[in-house]
Amino acid sequence: MNETKLSKFVKEQRKLYRLTQVDLSEKSGVGLRFVRDLEQGKPTLRIDKVNQVLGLFGAELGPVKKERSEA
Repeated sequence: MNETKLSKFVKEQRKLYRLTQVDLSEKSGVGLRFVRDLEQGKPTLRIDKVNQVLGLFGAELGPVKKERSEA
């Protein structure tokens, strides 16, 4: 799995708030496995669960313009 902007954001925020992955999973109401998958950049995750985690940091998912790669 690859690090993404989302995975990097969650990991940085978790560390900023001095939370372990276990703490984050308990406070957000998602499983520890989900937190690990999120921080590792798993490409397929449930949006509602991602928003549960992001909600702790005052954030949520939203549409973002995709950059075009010119080949």
